[in-house]
Amino acid sequence: MKIQVIKGMRDILPPETAAWEAVENKARQIFKTYGFEEIRTPIVEEAGLFERSVGATSAIVEKEMYAFKDRKGLPLALRPEGTAPVVRAYVEAGFYAKDPVAKLYYFGPMFRYESPQKGRSRQFFQIGAELIGSDSPMADAEVLILLDHLFSELGLKDRRLEINSLGCVTCRPAYLTAIKKFLKGRINKFCPDCKRRSGKNPLRILDCKKEGCRGLSREAPLVHDFLCEACAQHYREVRGLLLAGHISFKENPRIVRGLDYYCRTAFEVISEGLGAQDAVAAGGRYDGLVKDLGGPDMAGVGFAIGVERLMLLLDRGPWTVDRGPGTTVFFALLGNEAQQKSLAAIQELRTKGNYVECGYGGSLKSQLRRADKLAAKFVVIIGENEIKKDMAIIKEMASGKQEEVLLGRLVEKLA
Repeated sequence: MKIQVIKGMRDILPPETAAWEAVENKARQIFKTYGFEEIRTPIVEEAGLFERSVGATSAIVEKEMYAFKDRKGLPLALRPEGTAPVVRAYVEAGFYAKDPVAKLYYFGPMFRYESPQKGRSRQFFQIGAELIGSDSPMADAEVLILLDHLFSELGLKDRRLEINSLGCVTCRPAYLTAIKKFLKGRINKFCPDCKRRSGKNPLRILDCKKEGCRGLSREAPLVHDFLCEACAQHYREVRGLLLAGHISFKENPRIVRGLDYYCRTAFEVISEGLGAQDAVAAGGRYDGLVKDLGGPDMAGVGFAIGVERLMLLLDRGPWTVDRGPGTTVFFALLGNEAQQKSLAAIQELRTKGNYVECGYGGSLKSQLRRADKLAAKFVVIIGENEIKKDMAIIKEMASGKQEEVLLGRLVEKLA
């Protein structure tokens, strides 16, 4: 019986994985220059973590979360997003007692049971960063500058940063009242999900992806008109810092983000090369989340990049794995004795940083074809005749030149 990959998920295979590795390495390099450290959280968490943070009425929790019970009946879930697990780990480890500010980044798979689409499978990968412990507009700006820096280094040209402010617990109630007033008499025109959510969290309607609902919500009141002075000042300072950092942006008052924990700054990086689902990265501020998950009242801001969507937009040419400074060598070995005689030299070359491949049998012709496919610079040929003379043939593939070298001098010659 042939077993295939689960619907909505996919394998990432060579040579595509080489491009992924190179992008991840570049991200690690950029994160470290901004003082961020890597965190790795479990793929499985208590389901309640996401119900509390993302929101029980969100599409993620209601429809998309892979939720199940373990053998003892504990409700668990495959993580649908990365921020809540990072904050849970931050609180559990007591990071706030060690340093007033924590800068953390992560790589990994997320899971949502949704219709597979361009750049998004049911298992999808994210690169994310979280700055926890500061409510300063400078923290928002630094996270956005980092994101812009990373995309510039990756060569992502077709992009646009869009920002908004969602207000806070002080000014949000007045905005919610205005949204409810707007919906009165109109709610029956919206989809069933929007109707159901309108009582508990009417802001969900503004995040609905159905075209009919999106058209109707364009007439809704804007949050900008309801910001308290503190939120308005915070937003002004974020914009000023972005301009000072030469970061281009567009204000989009319709951005609300689909997760309950967002407040004040919210943003998306848009690329029209992706079609309708055009956000390659998104994030914002979540000042109440640490407290909601049992920690002190700490602010936070962060983002997540959809890796599949990013890879669709990148020119793959530059993104190949660096094989290091060593020479690319292929050992064409004819027979068991040749394999035994060459193994020590192969390992020594590798320990010196050389990229070395070898044949596992077959004719010399077939092994040379493989060496050519691997773009080897040199091929070491060892067969029965070479063993008798305690020699090896080194062939330079580009020129076709060959020379005989004592087996004992192979490493010296190639390294």
